[in-house]
Amino acid sequence: MSVIAQDLINHLENFAPLSLKMAHDPTGFQIGSHQKKVSRVLVTLDVRPEVVQEAIDKKIDFIFSHHPVMFHQARNLDLSDPQNQMYADILKHDMTVYAAHTNLDVTHPGMNDWLAAAMHLTNVLPFGAIAHDDGTMDPVGCIGELPQAMTVMDFAKQVRQEFNLTGLRLVSHEPDKMIKKVAVVGGDGGKFFKQAIAAGADVYVTGDVYYHTGHDMLAYGLSVVDPGHHVEAIMVPKMAAEIQKWSDENSWDLTVLQSQPNTDPFTFIF
Repeated sequence: MSVIAQDLINHLENFAPLSLKMAHDPTGFQIGSHQKKVSRVLVTLDVRPEVVQEAIDKKIDFIFSHHPVMFHQARNLDLSDPQNQMYADILKHDMTVYAAHTNLDVTHPGMNDWLAAAMHLTNVLPFGAIAHDDGTMDPVGCIGELPQAMTVMDFAKQVRQEFNLTGLRLVSHEPDKMIKKVAVVGGDGGKFFKQAIAAGADVYVTGDVYYHTGHDMLAYGLSVVDPGHHVEAIMVPKMAAEIQKWSDENSWDLTVLQSQPNTDPFTFIF
């Protein structure tokens, strides 16, 4: 059975409703046509020029990403700007792009559940709160327990291994402290660290911790593991499997592919 972009969008928004997104998050429909006939879908964490070229090479009709391609409005369409050129390439090759960002973080199961599972947390529950555009609130992250207590340092090493990282950042005055309860917010979750403390976390896992926020975390006696933002790439196989399930259930004629380029902008040098 043939499928159009809107059919797929309906399923995506049922899985991760737009009502769950944080205020001012430009998530949802990004570029292209709602009526585009779709036969090939690419799932990616980020929409960057190398991902768009991959989509062109693989004759993709629909790109589903976690991070919105249009975080900021274009002020002009000058193609000397690489971002504008990327938009032009997407339109030239008749692709539709859709993003589920903070709504995918908040929904259950969703980003933070997948991260918690990768860290082998048990008794996982939501914690904290974020505000939506309509003023309602929802939990921001997950908190759970390690199967057995370990030191902050050993846990940080375990996170590095589980996510196949060449390095991560540890914020802690007590690397030898035994910990059991772990809170996690994927992406840039530094602003939620006090909510992690209030939830009883011994250690907090989140990405993109700012310098001064790191000082505040230390002042509050909280240990924080910052594995970077790119660990959210865990959503690629998860959402590819989900879309494939919808395709099978609805007899869609759909091929679902996982993006291959590494879009992490950072390289650790030793």
